[in-house]
Amino acid sequence: MSKKMKAIRKIRKEKGFCVCDVDIPPLGPHDVLVKIEATSVCGTDVSIHKWNEWSEKRLTLPLTIGHEMAGTVVEVGKLIEHVKEGDYVSAESHVTCGMCFQCRSGQAHMCPETQILGVDRDGVYAEYIAIPEKIVWQNDRNKIPPEIATLQEPFGNAVFAASAQDLAAQSVAVLGCGPIGLFTITLAKASGAAGLFAVDLNKMRLDWASKLGATATFNATGQTFRTIADWAIKSNEGYGLDVVFEMSGAASAITAAFEMARPGGRVILFGIPAEPVRIDVAEKMIFKNLTVLALNGRKIFETWYKVRWLLESGVVDLRPLISHDLPFEKVNEALELLAAGEACKIILRP
Repeated sequence: MSKKMKAIRKIRKEKGFCVCDVDIPPLGPHDVLVKIEATSVCGTDVSIHKWNEWSEKRLTLPLTIGHEMAGTVVEVGKLIEHVKEGDYVSAESHVTCGMCFQCRSGQAHMCPETQILGVDRDGVYAEYIAIPEKIVWQNDRNKIPPEIATLQEPFGNAVFAASAQDLAAQSVAVLGCGPIGLFTITLAKASGAAGLFAVDLNKMRLDWASKLGATATFNATGQTFRTIADWAIKSNEGYGLDVVFEMSGAASAITAAFEMARPGGRVILFGIPAEPVRIDVAEKMIFKNLTVLALNGRKIFETWYKVRWLLESGVVDLRPLISHDLPFEKVNEALELLAAGEACKIILRP
């Protein structure tokens, strides 16, 4: 095997990525070496590609990008116990410490020492990656192909959010129809939601929402939070919504979420605002007796078991959400498509 490999790297503090030749990573005693077969692009990669303020504060360059993957184990470290060569795997993108209170109390997804692949350490946009055995997730190739296996990590975010409440026979709104919002629509549909209302600024994303089963869609471009909320309530026969998923992080959408939720309803906050958002807590939360959940990531590895069953059983089909399948060399084109709202999930292959 060659000692060099192809990788997508961020090497300068400016827009764009570079496809470079780098050394195949060394293997520690607790690591496995995975030959990558498919990766998928995340919104985090868009931020890094643009090199925004968050990237400037968080990343140390040069860095191999990417954290969603599927591939085959080709070598294992000396102290590996559960993974073997030939295993077909994906990976949890969060490498946690295992020793803090959160890790030891079933909340590893909130570990303060977390290192994220492609953010805090070299990621998966490469021909090979060395990862700790503890983050390896073994797949069944006969049930989940690589282009779907790589989506398990982001799909887990939506599964975590959607499984936090019963959606059967409930009226549901999803504000923000990026990939996680669209995943949430598929889950709400599969769960038997009585009404499913989608809001976004992008026509293509709203078209995807309709194809996935949304009862009605609304383009919120130039609209106030009051207009958004009024549309949702009117579409729901004049009643407030039972469950509202805020997946965009936009201030107007967050305000609209509390406005459109019925008294006694539930609001799930998953989108990450760029700036602080002001909410009338007394009027929009307390007096409405709302249940408000603020969630991030997914449970390690509890959510992964739910993801596996949903995909292997066919209850949810993610294939319609794969808009592009491209080689590594077209990574910059892929990021431009995603940033422009002209793509959903993009698969990148070495």
